[in-house]
Amino acid sequence: MSAAHAAGAAPAPALTAATTDAFGRIADAVLTDRTAALLQGSPADRTALKATAGVQLTPALAASEAGTVTSLHGTRSRLAALGEAYTAADTKVTVDSTRLHGRTATVRVTENTTLTYAKIRGDEPATTGFTAHHQLTFTARPDGTWQLTRERLTDQGPRPVNEPAPATRATPVRPGAVIDAPRSATTYPALANPKNLGTGTPYNYAAMATYAEKYWKNYNTAYRRYNHAGGDCTNYLSQSLYAGGWKKVTSSTEDYGTWYSGTSSDSDTWIGVNEWSWFTQTAKRTKALANAYQMDVGDVLQMDFDKDGSKDHSMMTTYRSSSGVPYLTYHDADTYRRSLASLIASYPNSAYYAYRS
Repeated sequence: MSAAHAAGAAPAPALTAATTDAFGRIADAVLTDRTAALLQGSPADRTALKATAGVQLTPALAASEAGTVTSLHGTRSRLAALGEAYTAADTKVTVDSTRLHGRTATVRVTENTTLTYAKIRGDEPATTGFTAHHQLTFTARPDGTWQLTRERLTDQGPRPVNEPAPATRATPVRPGAVIDAPRSATTYPALANPKNLGTGTPYNYAAMATYAEKYWKNYNTAYRRYNHAGGDCTNYLSQSLYAGGWKKVTSSTEDYGTWYSGTSSDSDTWIGVNEWSWFTQTAKRTKALANAYQMDVGDVLQMDFDKDGSKDHSMMTTYRSSSGVPYLTYHDADTYRRSLASLIASYPNSAYYAYRS
């Protein structure tokens, strides 16, 4: 007789449709609770998550989630100081896969969240949204009931506004011959730096934004994806720039002098965050902006999460309000019209690099 049976433990449970549904419901409850902490009027001491569909959080994870909600109240306060708030939210979770190993179930889910902007300045877009992917671990207790023991985001790039900050990463070596961009200020309002968006420019900035907003969630299958190979953010940014008239460079004698997506490969400058910056600055495709709030449609923002000198993420401005707030669209986690204020509130200690394209 096994030790488990000797102790009166129930046999390892099977993964049924009802169990999978329960896993999805507790994931939805956790993520909805996080998002609700960002809304106007959300209480400072939200009620702890209760058991959902018979599934509970372990005490350790429940304490961790309470800390996450407290952190998100800080994000909400920083957003308010920057003139932004959300009045409503809608979070939906779908279960993508489940895998059972003994008494442990690994579940992958997709979160689709939409937040409604409060009309504080009056010119905000209607909503912002993102698609995020999570992996959850559930463990069967001796009595056969399930507990959620771990949750983690599997996407690259800036975490969604309802997530804590990311971990650090290694710094790449910058060749001495290339030009690196200076940091941009993030104070609001910024000195005027108007951009010519008319037909007399060499690029079609509206086409860049249209492309980015078309494929922010439903990827263009004509291109490779890099979500699980360092992140897809710069690949997607390059596609948007190309859609607006940027020309490919397939050969060069300079370090990081090419920029292309081909049938068999993509250049490092097409898909790499730092490499894109080195190419565009050295080739004078972009001009550094003194303040990130000067960005307009088609302009680019990059972030260095931990100020270690390595830029971590790329995104494009696809909307600018009349009061001077840029809204960014990007991959990893796939996000639509997230305000610059939201990024600054979530990452107050990061470095920001803004580029006029």
